[in-house]
Amino acid sequence: MTDTRHTPGIPFAKMHGLGNDFVVLDLRAGGSPPQPRLVQALGDRHRGVGFDQLAVIETDAGDADARLTFYNADGSLSAACGNATRCIARRLLDETGATALSLRTERGLLTARDAGGGLTSVNMGPPLLDWDAVPLARAMDTLHLPIAGDPVATGMGNPHCTFFVADAEAVDLPEFGPAHEHHPLYPERTNVEVVQVLSDTEIRVRIWERGTGITLASGSCSSAAAVAAARRGLTGRRVTVRLDGGMLDIDWRDDGVWMTGPTAHVFDGVLTPEFLEAPA
Repeated sequence: MTDTRHTPGIPFAKMHGLGNDFVVLDLRAGGSPPQPRLVQALGDRHRGVGFDQLAVIETDAGDADARLTFYNADGSLSAACGNATRCIARRLLDETGATALSLRTERGLLTARDAGGGLTSVNMGPPLLDWDAVPLARAMDTLHLPIAGDPVATGMGNPHCTFFVADAEAVDLPEFGPAHEHHPLYPERTNVEVVQVLSDTEIRVRIWERGTGITLASGSCSSAAAVAAARRGLTGRRVTVRLDGGMLDIDWRDDGVWMTGPTAHVFDGVLTPEFLEAPA
């Protein structure tokens, strides 16, 4: 970030991965995590900064290089945010000159690597395939949910509901997404992916993220969609995911789901005292 030590307020960075955008607060030097009211205010694209998720960097109490916490635009917590993890990993790799590092999240300890060519890889961890780990409301086969459209349930630290369709562009996502985000089988709500299989190595994915809405890309959603496609036998375990914002490489290996793609650091700024003190 630009040096803003002498400017009153809280410094932040704006970053994105394929248009999936984030506000990043670096609290490694101290400071308190934001309250839900501030998260919501920051997420307002007209009166705040605007983002799909907010990410907070803190010093880890253990042996990780940093600890990350993620918030949705409605102020709720999210245990996983793959593109934000890649963005922050890229920043820390550039900051330290390292080629690999570890980041602690609610999802667990994640490994990130410089993939070369300006690309960054993050291991999102093994997918959670048991109903109670997703989590779902009751015991059932996660490969075939009793929901119209026969979707697949996957946990990537956050819950996912993946639908396979003949034409992803034909789905009315503004209506389809929220109708399933709040499905009673998902007690913590769910992310919704609409997937069109293009070949055994490529899928088209459109995304509705819980607590945010339609996003141009999502790392955890892309991972869940790729895992669901492989489990159904529609693709192999490594695929190119074609998103509204660009493409990610997803590789479901024995040690977890590796995600590789580009990142962008757009600008640095400062949240003014006036904004921080404004009433809810």
